Amino acid sequence: AIIDNIPFVATMIPVVKGMAPAYGGLDKIEPLWWSLSLGACLGGNATLVGASANLLVVGLGERNGVPFRFVSYSLYAVPMTIVSIAICHLYLWWRFF
Repeated sequence: AIIDNIPFVATMIPVVKGMAPAYGGLDKIEPLWWSLSLGACLGGNATLVGASANLLVVGLGERNGVPFRFVSYSLYAVPMTIVSIAICHLYLWWRFF
């Protein structure tokens, strides 16, 4: 994640809403809302700067003598994020298509 997930979602809400007329109305874009929500939530876990909660945990850990480094965090977080997003992809496909 290059930017924090909360500003990303705040930026994308009007974009997704703007797509509604092209897809037949707000009720037709429910899969897009779910994709935005799950992608931002889970994608934010991939890097230290991807979600505010990650930075909070790093601060607490370092205050208690547990150092976190960007690369070492990502070595654990990226594979878990990929698995989580793959599971969500399957769920969204099953539910909406």
